[in-house]
Amino acid sequence: MRRTPPSYALASLLVLALVVWLALGDFQRFQSTPVENRESNGETLARVEVSTQPSTLYIPQVVVQGQLAAAREAVLRANVAGLVAEAPITQGERVQPGETLLVLESDALPERLQQARDELALAQAEYAGAQNLRRRELISQPELLRLQSALSASAAQVAQLEKQLRDTRPSAPFDGVLGRVQVEIGDLLQPGEEWARLVDDRRLKGEAWVSQQQVGALSEGLPVTARLLNGGELTGEVSYISRRADEATRTFYVEVILDNPERQRLAGGSAELTITLPPRAVHTLSPALFSLDERGQLAIRHLDAENRVVQSAVELVSADTQRAYVSGLPDPVTLITLGAGLVSPGEEVTPVPAQEGGHAITH
Repeated sequence: MRRTPPSYALASLLVLALVVWLALGDFQRFQSTPVENRESNGETLARVEVSTQPSTLYIPQVVVQGQLAAAREAVLRANVAGLVAEAPITQGERVQPGETLLVLESDALPERLQQARDELALAQAEYAGAQNLRRRELISQPELLRLQSALSASAAQVAQLEKQLRDTRPSAPFDGVLGRVQVEIGDLLQPGEEWARLVDDRRLKGEAWVSQQQVGALSEGLPVTARLLNGGELTGEVSYISRRADEATRTFYVEVILDNPERQRLAGGSAELTITLPPRAVHTLSPALFSLDERGQLAIRHLDAENRVVQSAVELVSADTQRAYVSGLPDPVTLITLGAGLVSPGEEVTPVPAQEGGHAITH
């Protein structure tokens, strides 16, 4: 009878040991920590690895790319026709509200205004006398109304000429920097013609678009940080959120107001806008623990007080490649970190504490 060489027998034993080791996998760690098994209806309970984790406060953020613009910018246009007589403010100068920016030739406007004021004084005196006569029934009611109409016309003429005279000396509507001046002394301006712009650079307006998923968490007044291309930062708050999405992109328009104390030249540039949301209580865990429930929502399996498997739908607050932040779990929660795919919701199991380096992430 031919005998099997000892080397073949040893190789067969090694292959068999390797197959057994691969079949057992991670579950052989359970064998090194024996626990007393409970039995339900004569069957051994499944064993799962668990980790108890409390909730932590997490400050979510919405980060979008935005464009910067001046918070206030006015296009200055002529209201009356006239030749430029003076330009007391040069381009780039900072002005205060009410400061005269330009002077147009007024022709005979001051004299015409004085004449209109004299006619107004005469109409007021005639109307006052007519009222006395009417009380004594010495004039008719239509005659009194005619004099009242003449008084109103004189007052309107005075107001119109006063406005025309003011329009020959346009002033700053707010404090800012005068820019893009397009006229010289002697130029003829026509009504409606643009001649300069006034920019308030004390504050900036950031404009951005956010997705439908993000807009629900936003509200006016939330703090904002703008990261500039030069590495600097500006702070401010959300000032406006559109009530309607753009039809083409299905995104919502958002405005923020940023303080610019150093009056940096940033209007027209771009910036990264970080909107800080209110803190939330979340659980931090590995993305590997996610599963889908019967409705297709993200869910996490954990244990209740009776060591029964519970599958809870969760809201994904934020995530990266290492961890996920979720809400919707009890506090604290006993997470199933190993073996969740081998048990079903409602099933009673035997919990085994997770070893260090498991799937639960704690702080």
